[in-house]
Amino acid sequence: MYATTVRTEFVAQHYLTVPNPGPEGDPHSHRYSVELCFRGPELNEFDYIVDIDDADTALSSLADRYRDTMLNDLREFEGHNPSVERFARVIFERVMEHVTDETVTELSVTIWEDDEAAASYDAAV
Repeated sequence: MYATTVRTEFVAQHYLTVPNPGPEGDPHSHRYSVELCFRGPELNEFDYIVDIDDADTALSSLADRYRDTMLNDLREFEGHNPSVERFARVIFERVMEHVTDETVTELSVTIWEDDEAAASYDAAV
């Protein structure tokens, strides 16, 4: 199985909406590091699993979308607790709109929150 990983960082804000979230219930910022790992059993005719330029374009679009925003105010988090786990799933869905390489059979999204905690979402594509 081949794998290619790309990464970006940005700062965004959120607050948790679960009962009794403690200080996490107040608006606060995190430095997020987003890692995308594309996997597949074969390479394309150029010996890539994914075109890194396409992956970088997807990352740039993500960073632009979320940088310096309040996650709670965005449509994709409406009705959901904006946890790092939920954020990983949201990013997975957005990346799949941009990267269409047929050699990619799996995608894993890992989001680090201030280098202290991380969550991942991965699935077949």
